[in-house]
Amino acid sequence: METTFPFKVYRLPEHLRTEEFLWGITADVEADAALEGYFYLFEKYGFGGSGLSWEEHITTMLEEEAPELLDHVSGYSTAASLLFLADDEKTVQHFLRIVGPIFADLGTLNKYFSQTDSSDFFE
Repeated sequence: METTFPFKVYRLPEHLRTEEFLWGITADVEADAALEGYFYLFEKYGFGGSGLSWEEHITTMLEEEAPELLDHVSGYSTAASLLFLADDEKTVQHFLRIVGPIFADLGTLNKYFSQTDSSDFFE
């Protein structure tokens, strides 16, 4: 699998798998020093920068670009960590093709945020 930064992608350990979900997509937004710039960028636009905030923006991107993907992923984020579960590797790759280019670079994410209306988001 290609570079996934800022996300970490992994096959769920067998004891955590369900019939629905086999893969995890995460970002440790609170503790990973490499993601500190993301927090400040979220804050610049009035967003919380928590895992819940990341999830809300990503879900919005998926709703706009690939709504069918929402039948194959589910968010379980906390304030400290982003977590999406996915049904298969194909779904993970599709997710990364949509979201990855925007989140992989702070400049691109800045451009995305500059085009959003902060009143449309809760986190």
